[in-house]
Amino acid sequence: MSYFDSASSAPLHPVARQALLASLDEGWADPSRLYREGRRARLLLDAAREAAAEAVGCRTDELVFTSSGTRAVHSGVAGALAGRRRVGRHLIVSAVEHSSVLHSAEAWEADGGTVTRVPVLRTGAVTTASYADALRADTALACLQSANHEVGTAQPVAEVAEVCRAAGVPLLVDAAQSLGWGRVEGDWSLLTASAHKWGGPSGVGLLVVRKGVRFAAQGPVDERESGRAAGFENLPAIVAAAASLRAVRAEAAQEAVRLRELTERIRARVPELVPDVEVVGDPERRVPGIVTFSCLYVDGETVLHELDREGFSVSSGSSCTSSTLTPSHVLRAMGVLSEGNVRVSLPPGTAREDVERFLAVLPGVVAGVREKLGAPAPATTAPEADVLVVDALGKRCPIPVIELAKVIGDVPVGGTVRVLADDEAARLDIPAWCEMRGQEYVGEEPADHGSAYVVRRVS
Repeated sequence: MSYFDSASSAPLHPVARQALLASLDEGWADPSRLYREGRRARLLLDAAREAAAEAVGCRTDELVFTSSGTRAVHSGVAGALAGRRRVGRHLIVSAVEHSSVLHSAEAWEADGGTVTRVPVLRTGAVTTASYADALRADTALACLQSANHEVGTAQPVAEVAEVCRAAGVPLLVDAAQSLGWGRVEGDWSLLTASAHKWGGPSGVGLLVVRKGVRFAAQGPVDERESGRAAGFENLPAIVAAAASLRAVRAEAAQEAVRLRELTERIRARVPELVPDVEVVGDPERRVPGIVTFSCLYVDGETVLHELDREGFSVSSGSSCTSSTLTPSHVLRAMGVLSEGNVRVSLPPGTAREDVERFLAVLPGVVAGVREKLGAPAPATTAPEADVLVVDALGKRCPIPVIELAKVIGDVPVGGTVRVLADDEAARLDIPAWCEMRGQEYVGEEPADHGSAYVVRRVS
């Protein structure tokens, strides 16, 4: 079995396993106690904090351990906003942040705050100018991920931090996807991360608050972790998290080169092997190991199941793999194809042979799914009408796009097809199909049920 979903959770690093087992024997006592067992536990906790702080590039008294990366985000956002409540109640986030950041933003809005969601380019990256334009006199906090968890695009954190610093606004960086590869550059103010993303155990997060940043921890607090993370520390997991972070950093430079070569191989070969595929994300500014592509006329959930049967564990941002039947907020914000989305995220140590086997299996999997769904063959019929109406109401992705592709050849050049659909994904996937196939997307029109998506045949 080839595990290709390390962006969700990386396999436990051998060093993490060793440290975890060792600290179960040595680190079970309360590190706040003064007796011998407590002092031994305190030494382990202090050593873990020093190792983590060195990896982040911060002071030890700026870093606390939380119960998860999500908890670190929630605590960091809430604490920074509360600490600057006299400045204002305006929060800035990018449209492609991790759900933990977006959920924090939603909670802030529900409490009466205001939120600006900065759009992204088609590559998934924000622009520094867009953050500069979003800054206001009442901005209390800005948030920006270091790299995107779905498409791998690296964000211009250093540049955004500079404009935020000039405006006197702290920047919180979600570094979950990048910290295992290196420090986050720039003059950021707060940082969060999650150990299971770099091969540490789950249940450990990092929250860093730079000295001088106004911060007021929210909710009940106690004396542990500088009052920013209440509760007894999971010391064995913390020790394992810090040890594995140090270990993966020692291997990062060499492994990054190798994984970049493998993902570039996938990025180049998939469009050659599989027709009608869009590879998404920035081709250059990206973290190692992540590559994402979307396939026309494919049910994403079925593709994932078929790949699993072939021995590959991958993930997807397709609406077809979600109980809500809505596309990934990341793909939607980028304006790229969402149907048939596959995210491959290679863990360190991935063998080239496994990647080659994936490339050998993928074309057959996609072709098989397309055949089951009745995907179109090249058009051979003569044009019959200037306007065609496709009724895809009640049909879910990728059926509306498949029906469109089947009939586009039945109208003359200049003729239009009106696709009636009530699936939210159609609003994203039909324009994306037009761009991929060289047809003109005229726009969306109201209909008695759902919407009418109008496409003009160009070629």
